[in-house]
Amino acid sequence: MVKAIKANLNLSENRPIKELVYEAVRKTVILGDILSGERINEKNLAAGLNISRTPLRYAFTRLADEGLVVRKPGVGVIVKGMTLRDAREIFDIRKELDTLATCKAMERMSFTQYAALEKLLQDTQRLDQAGEVDAVIQHFSDFNAFIYQASQMPLLESILTKLRAYLVYFRDISIRSKGRRNRAIREHWLIYRGMVNHDPEQIRMLIHEHLDYSLQFILNEMRARDLE
Repeated sequence: MVKAIKANLNLSENRPIKELVYEAVRKTVILGDILSGERINEKNLAAGLNISRTPLRYAFTRLADEGLVVRKPGVGVIVKGMTLRDAREIFDIRKELDTLATCKAMERMSFTQYAALEKLLQDTQRLDQAGEVDAVIQHFSDFNAFIYQASQMPLLESILTKLRAYLVYFRDISIRSKGRRNRAIREHWLIYRGMVNHDPEQIRMLIHEHLDYSLQFILNEMRARDLE
């Protein structure tokens, strides 16, 4: 457990240690590197990570709020993690909300914003051809963030950002497959063209197809990790 968390923990970042510890433990739990049902002893874990218990308490409080761990009096912290059912539910919700956000963005974006989104896609394609995988992954996130912000629906943006965060680690693993990256770029171009054409039905179909395909990659990765 300590080794797995350390692999995801970078204390050299200029950010509060409690946030770094939270993100590292969260990633480790979601990826299944701490097994569901496993009990975590905060004192022993803090000693193994060579940190105080305070950032761990903060991390587990937030993870409990997210439903990724359970605090049991007299027992400690029990890992719940992410399941295939959780992933399917998240994607079912995302398909509907992503469609809504994209259609709203389509209606509200200016000519300048459409040009900026097109440039983002061109840059993504260029980076992919250059083999800059990490930059491509970041541009995929930027594409979603651009549309969410352009929808001018801050509450919807907040919900979608949180939903995406649950499975972003699996997304990053799957997108490192060149075939998946190339297909995702093509799908983003098609969604963009659907927006340019102001075609809500085409947008709905494309987003559902895009997310269904992404889900299959994520489910395969979760099955490989025995995250039933």
